Amino acid sequence: MGKGRKLAAAGAAILALKAAAVCGAGAVASSWLEELFDSGRMVSASLNLEFGRHETPAPEPSQPPAPETGAPEAADEPAAETPAASPDPQPQESGGPRIVPTTIYGGLTIKNSTSFDIDVAELVAQGAPQTLPAEGPQVLIVHTHGSEAYTPDEMDRYVETDTDRTEDRNYNVIRVGDELAKAFEAQGISVLHDREIYDYPSYTGSYNRSGAAVEKYLAEYPDIAVVIDLHRDALGDGEVTYKTVAELDGKASSQLMMLVGTGESGLYHPNWEQNLRLALYLQQALNAKYPTLARPVSVVKERYNQHLCTGMFILEVGSNGNSLQEAITAVRLFADAAAPALKELARQ
Repeated sequence: MGKGRKLAAAGAAILALKAAAVCGAGAVASSWLEELFDSGRMVSASLNLEFGRHETPAPEPSQPPAPETGAPEAADEPAAETPAASPDPQPQESGGPRIVPTTIYGGLTIKNSTSFDIDVAELVAQGAPQTLPAEGPQVLIVHTHGSEAYTPDEMDRYVETDTDRTEDRNYNVIRVGDELAKAFEAQGISVLHDREIYDYPSYTGSYNRSGAAVEKYLAEYPDIAVVIDLHRDALGDGEVTYKTVAELDGKASSQLMMLVGTGESGLYHPNWEQNLRLALYLQQALNAKYPTLARPVSVVKERYNQHLCTGMFILEVGSNGNSLQEAITAVRLFADAAAPALKELARQ
């Protein structure tokens, strides 16, 4: 069942890939009460810069989300750090935090926030274990935090539901998911896109709700091989908001980042390395074509529903300092590099 797959990324020529069980096979029945963390924080590296996080949950279901730069609620969540300010910060029109462009260099690297000893070279050599079905849906896109939105500009303005959030699907991350689905489909990848909002009006419990939806899709389409939970990151300290920038000639694009959970926080997740192998496989394809598009793959202690599928990861597209159009450009580039790599995993 294995076959060689040639990748153009530096440091690897041919990877021996062995097909493994698809998402629906052996999926673990969830007890949603065990989901102790609806969200957590993460740190990503860029040379001497370390910062970034997954957004923190609201203190009560009836209240708006907690400020994105506040202290983490869970004791085992790593604190976020912020980079040094750019010499040319851009003030927001509303008089809010300054927007500072920054590039977080990734390459074929990870930011490991766990105690696991992870051999990246070995996982890359093993390749992605997933096999995409020849027929039917191959990729599922969901949005646990569907109301996440970007900095408004002249082209894209919206009515805020909360800070940097809107229920308007034309302007939140669901729109970005629409564009990713279109770009994948244009390259022959069959996609299901769940356009539901799971984090509003109650932010707390959003992972429970999105996880139940993923289980339902996998029960109906057990051959789905890849599940992407698409978010946008939040970077800043209250006075400065960071805007991720991919260094591309003639294209204004945010960066993006894949996040893989391990369940080290105490939740059942025995197959997390399979998710990480897929993320590294795609990271290699991204790095070969667009070297500054992807930040390092973030590996964290939390689980984020990723036990439901051996090919599931969070995709953070841009930050709250980016514009919607920059995020859309990023996912189009992501699909341009990732789709050919995914097609190499398709069942013959």
